[in-house]
Amino acid sequence: VPVSLAISLHAPDDSLRDVLVPINQKYPIKELMKACHYYLKAGTQERHILFEYVMLEDVNDSIDQAKELIKLIKDVPSKLNLIPFNPFPKSGYKCSKRTAIKAFQEVLMDAGIVTTIRKTRGGDIDAACGQLAGQVQDKTKRTQRLRLI
Repeated sequence: VPVSLAISLHAPDDSLRDVLVPINQKYPIKELMKACHYYLKAGTQERHILFEYVMLEDVNDSIDQAKELIKLIKDVPSKLNLIPFNPFPKSGYKCSKRTAIKAFQEVLMDAGIVTTIRKTRGGDIDAACGQLAGQVQDKTKRTQRLRLI
């Protein structure tokens, strides 16, 4: 089946990804990347991977993290989608500043990684991507774990 794969990456290393994407504790980045390579080789038709990366101010938006991300995905034919975070009450996160997102994108693009910045819609009524889930109770204690880093 000619489908593309989208992966919620959100961090270039296991310690931060464990907090942002708790399933990473079971399937760490090394395993994820191994699966990506397998996916790309399997099948007879061309396959694509889209990495999703939500931009969180002072959490995963530094230039050093962009450089680590390059090392991680440079050998994987893919595209990267930077997603400005849509804040919601009690999330504990803020969206990266536009200048930080652009600088992050520039580092990736300079390394030859096709990188787009997703437009946000619905934020004015708390209905943007991720905001509707903001009303759900955090049973994973993700916010508490992030504060410990």
